[in-house]
Amino acid sequence: MTEESKTQRFLTLEQAAAELNVKQSLIRALISVEDLRALQVGGRGVWRIGRQDIEDYIAEAYRRTAERIAAGELKEDGEA
Repeated sequence: MTEESKTQRFLTLEQAAAELNVKQSLIRALISVEDLRALQVGGRGVWRIGRQDIEDYIAEAYRRTAERIAAGELKEDGEA
């Protein structure tokens, strides 16, 4: 990601996908189930995701993962 894009307040779906290293279809799915906040600009389906919303999603994902590990739902790499 370029220095310019790091200072942008909003990301495109493509930029958000690159930031999380996932496909754009997953970003759309996260938006549709309201796991990731986004806003639609105009009437042509132009979506933007706030940089802070990406950071909030990551923090929440870490929290949920830690809960699942503590509950024994997830195994560490290499465990059966």
